[in-house]
Amino acid sequence: MSLQSGLDAFQQGQYQEAVYLLEEFSQNSLELNSPDYLTAQMWLMKAYQKTGDTEQATILWQKLINSDNPQVREWAEQDRPFFSSVTQPSFQKAGRAAAVGVNLAMKGVGGSLALASGITIALLFGMVFVLGLSLVLIASSSDPVTGLAIAIAITLIFNLAAFFFSPFLMDLSQNWLYKTRWVNLAEIENLSPETGKIIRQVCQQKNITTPRLGIIDDQNPTAFTYGSLPNSARLVVSQGLFTYLDDDEVATVYAHELGHIVHWDFAVMTVASTLVQICYLVYSTARRFTRGGGDNKIKDALETAGFVAYIFYIIGTYLLLYLSRTREYFADHFAAETTGNPNGLSRALVKIAYGIVEEGSRAQEPSRLIEGTRALGIYDHKAATTTGTAYRISSDPQKIGRIFLWDMFNPWGWWMELNSTHPLTGKRVRALSTYAEQLGLPTEFDMGKVMGEGQTLNKKKLYGNFFLDVVLYGAEAIGLFLGLFIGVLLWSVSTTSNPGLMLGAPFIGLGIGILIKAFVMFPDYMKAPATDILTLMSDPYASPLRGQPAKLQGELIGRGDSGYKFGSDLKLQDPSGMLYLHYASRFGPIGNFLFGMKRVETLIGQQVGTIGWFRRGVMPWMDLIQLEGENGTIVNSYHRFWSFILSGGSIILGVVLIGFLNGKP
Repeated sequence: MSLQSGLDAFQQGQYQEAVYLLEEFSQNSLELNSPDYLTAQMWLMKAYQKTGDTEQATILWQKLINSDNPQVREWAEQDRPFFSSVTQPSFQKAGRAAAVGVNLAMKGVGGSLALASGITIALLFGMVFVLGLSLVLIASSSDPVTGLAIAIAITLIFNLAAFFFSPFLMDLSQNWLYKTRWVNLAEIENLSPETGKIIRQVCQQKNITTPRLGIIDDQNPTAFTYGSLPNSARLVVSQGLFTYLDDDEVATVYAHELGHIVHWDFAVMTVASTLVQICYLVYSTARRFTRGGGDNKIKDALETAGFVAYIFYIIGTYLLLYLSRTREYFADHFAAETTGNPNGLSRALVKIAYGIVEEGSRAQEPSRLIEGTRALGIYDHKAATTTGTAYRISSDPQKIGRIFLWDMFNPWGWWMELNSTHPLTGKRVRALSTYAEQLGLPTEFDMGKVMGEGQTLNKKKLYGNFFLDVVLYGAEAIGLFLGLFIGVLLWSVSTTSNPGLMLGAPFIGLGIGILIKAFVMFPDYMKAPATDILTLMSDPYASPLRGQPAKLQGELIGRGDSGYKFGSDLKLQDPSGMLYLHYASRFGPIGNFLFGMKRVETLIGQQVGTIGWFRRGVMPWMDLIQLEGENGTIVNSYHRFWSFILSGGSIILGVVLIGFLNGKP
């Protein structure tokens, strides 16, 4: 698509055609700061206005008004009168504290930062000490101990070097991957005056050097901090933060990141992660030394040490995740105290989610920036879909609050959070609301009402099958090990000494486990109700296991696989929100690849009807059953089919092994 064809369509009054042509040109542009690209963006904004799409026009205008190009900013400034009354979805701000720096009680939120850090590191040190001691006490051989000592020394030296040099390596990767621009405080102050004041205030009060400040020219809103010591920290945000957030909201995000710096978060996490690495190193070393022959006493001791090391590694990993979540709570708390504006940070979290969803709805692939900085960023983008969807269509905080019911009360929320570096959004907003109450401020998100509504939920429906579902979630592994146990038991009492029992029974158990799980995950869909995405996301009983049959109508707007041009998953958008569709070919991974390579591109942009099983974890999605395009195209997906194939194949293989090896020595 040429730029001139889009401009000609606009001049001829064919505004819808101009939108299509200019969007195509912009998406295919390789240089996002080129004159042609910026020209296309400016006239695309005008075309959106002419077609009545004020929401898209406003978002694009906000990008242009914050452009680095002074001519583009001047051009966009001419439209300020129009856009001054047209903004993104919003609701009445509840205000802020008259004074800042007021001490706010956390009331048990997130636990104790010092305690969490101390206990985590102490336990990890203890684990490493016990493992080291168990190896040192191995008699008659010094080789394993010597090898392990050298390996641990190398690990410590490497991590120590990484601790001090990683900021410079991160600088290089930031520049290479995201083209980070390093700016001075005056430029940040120009974009957000209150942010400049907050940075000066915190650095003066905490006696730290102003962080090195960076901006990434990406409209997906995010912010993150990295470094080794507070005085060498980097604080990087994306341009989207200034596009989607108001001045006071941007300031709370910067205050949150400054909280990480003040609390030495990256230093503590580096020490803790080093200890976890040593646990894994002990495990892998012990396993390597037990593969060959040797003294049985030493070998048994090493096997025991390796097993214990692996258990400690698993425990240490979850301690790290817990520590990471705790530090997010305390950074939120620091921002609330520093700015006196906890409502502003609540609003910022919701708007960041909205920005991620909004940018995702215009891109055919998820943002590499958001994917690549998931653990570092202020917000876990996988949790953005639900919150951002609610904000996208509603200025009513109560509707957004209903999304938080799942975060606060669904047991799957707690289970999924165990594997996340960030607390669930609802829990963060709940904590920030308590700080607003302490400051005597009204809360914008009535979390008290959300908590009250949560008490009226059907507890039996919410918790009744949860423990059974957790078991079913691992049904394949349980079936495999149960089959192995039964196989060994039958082989030990069998008069025919059939070795096939030990080999075949695990496959039979695996197949039965897959089959049982499939019946729960993929229920009958023939009477699936027609609904919308927001209604599905607002269901506090939704589960990642028990699929909820549903029919949706909407537009396919892109792929669901980050950075993968042949991805087979899709993004569906309806008037209420956006949802990922998970596709499964009848020909397995090869079929997925071919579908992504040949057919997905032809489907994007079509209005479609879909049917599938809706699921919700940290991120909601739908396992696709069938998709019907506006031109009559039918796409079938085979999730349940593959479950039955794998189940039947595993059971048949197990039976064949038992029969084939029957009577063989």
